[in-house]
Amino acid sequence: MTRSSARARARPFDDGMRKRKGLQAVPTPSDAGRAVARSRLQVTEDAPRAGADAGKGVPSWRDLLDYQRDVFERTVLFWDTLRQRADNMLEHERAGLPPLLDFRHEMLIDARRFERPANYALLRITEVGGDCWDDCVDLRKRPVVFVDPRAGHGPGIGGFKRESEVGMAMREGHPVYFVIFFPEPEPGQTLADVLHALRRFVEEVARRHPGRPPVLYGNCQAGWAVTLLSADCEGLVGPAVLNGSPLSYWAGESGVNPMRMAGGLLGGAWLAHLAADLGDGRFDGAWLAQNFENLKPEKAVWEKYARLFGDVDGERERFLEFERWWNGFYFLSREEILAIVENLFVGNELEQGRLRICQGCFADLRRIRNPLVVFASYGDNITPPQQALGWIPAVYRDTDDLKRAGQRIVYLTNSHVGHLGIFVSAGVARLEHRAILESLEDVEALPPGLYEMKIDNPSGDPDCHRPSYEVRFEPRRVEDLEVDYPREAFERVRRVSELNETLYRTFVSPWIQACTTPWSAELLKWLHPMRTSRYLVSEAFNPWMRGLASLAEAVAEGREPLRPDQPLLAREREAFAEVGRDIERLREVRDAACERAFGLLYGDEGALR
Repeated sequence: MTRSSARARARPFDDGMRKRKGLQAVPTPSDAGRAVARSRLQVTEDAPRAGADAGKGVPSWRDLLDYQRDVFERTVLFWDTLRQRADNMLEHERAGLPPLLDFRHEMLIDARRFERPANYALLRITEVGGDCWDDCVDLRKRPVVFVDPRAGHGPGIGGFKRESEVGMAMREGHPVYFVIFFPEPEPGQTLADVLHALRRFVEEVARRHPGRPPVLYGNCQAGWAVTLLSADCEGLVGPAVLNGSPLSYWAGESGVNPMRMAGGLLGGAWLAHLAADLGDGRFDGAWLAQNFENLKPEKAVWEKYARLFGDVDGERERFLEFERWWNGFYFLSREEILAIVENLFVGNELEQGRLRICQGCFADLRRIRNPLVVFASYGDNITPPQQALGWIPAVYRDTDDLKRAGQRIVYLTNSHVGHLGIFVSAGVARLEHRAILESLEDVEALPPGLYEMKIDNPSGDPDCHRPSYEVRFEPRRVEDLEVDYPREAFERVRRVSELNETLYRTFVSPWIQACTTPWSAELLKWLHPMRTSRYLVSEAFNPWMRGLASLAEAVAEGREPLRPDQPLLAREREAFAEVGRDIERLREVRDAACERAFGLLYGDEGALR
């Protein structure tokens, strides 16, 4: 297929990319403190121009002295915030890394007690903002079961703050259940054990709400688990909502989605096997978090901290709130991580119906009969729309094939929100996720086919309800979702991975396992860069930080922030923005070099077209 024909067939993706490139992805906080944060450090295309206009005049000596005082105070408060983050992290670890849900809950089922144990449990949300179950739950509405991803962090991405998926569903009157997992996997835990536990959870929720099949919410990597549940629990579950969920791992766009090539450049699954062996049979989720940060260092390594320093007064609490979840690293078993890497990241077996659940049992997405709602974003470089939707033309030959199967698939795209924003953005939770839940009956009433969900909200208020906004379901063609990419190159990656994994498993793994002890595994855990970079500024590891904490307390008492339009602050914002752009340019050079290397290693056509 030529490049021009591929672009023509992938028109929905191209239209979304044009929209994304024409927008400025700037979040809109609701409180006054975050409004100040946005005005003090807004890294957009207009930032340099605004900084230049504000800084045309020569600053006075008073401006210079005030700025020096402000920089000193912000520096103290900045490092004190990092100290607090590290102390929070250690406190969370000492407490056993409990789930960071901002809602009261009770545990209904603990899968660690099953005959085939798994480190999962089912919770029922019992209270939201002081309102208990009896006050705010309408038992006539469908129950909603949220499943969070095991992608390095602990559970809670869908509910670690009030303005979230969980909070929105509960306030709308739905009975809400949440699937959590514990920091340590059960010995030898497999994907089959996990799916068995999840099925038991769904059966329990269905038993508690007869005649109201539960809605399944799958976030990120939990999306494929929800699709497998849907295929295995025909008639037991209601609509499934897949948020930022990759099901077609090889798809993507050149220069935008380099993560899919990482398996080929690293030689396949053997490296994950090595890391699990060194961890005494456990794979440290901190490696996955580090991969996420390395993907866009201009955001995770620079902009996050630059925004905190630029307005430490308004950003401190938001920063600490998110970092509580971000720095809670969980483990996967060796069997789980190998199955995930071999079958999904490298093998792309799910969409092809070759994902083996257990002996003689393979996943078949054509068996899914409950309606699916797929939510993706063009600002998401982890799970772009190509990966969220590319499985549809792989499973169904064309639109008529989808209709003959009696299936209804609805997709919804956002123009700019990032991967984590799909789950944690308050605006997304209050509009898109509310609209999805309010429209599920309409989705079930649609005739079989493929539809794009459009939300018309003329008021611009994310808290509005229908009929203040309108939802349309526009028919689409399965054929338009096809995306051209060098499948032969990725097939070579899969074969190389299988060869390397066989050699490692046969000749190296036994020796690594013989030399690894719980002591050595624990030492590697504590020395991981994602932990040491935090621990080094904690009071427990660095006694000097206690003095900083006292100084920060004194600074905070007499703190008088500069006005946002102070001339030197404008120049600071301009400098921060320029550094961010420089890092972004370096990252683009790195990604381009990776694509060229991938093309040289696995195919003459290059990694992508």
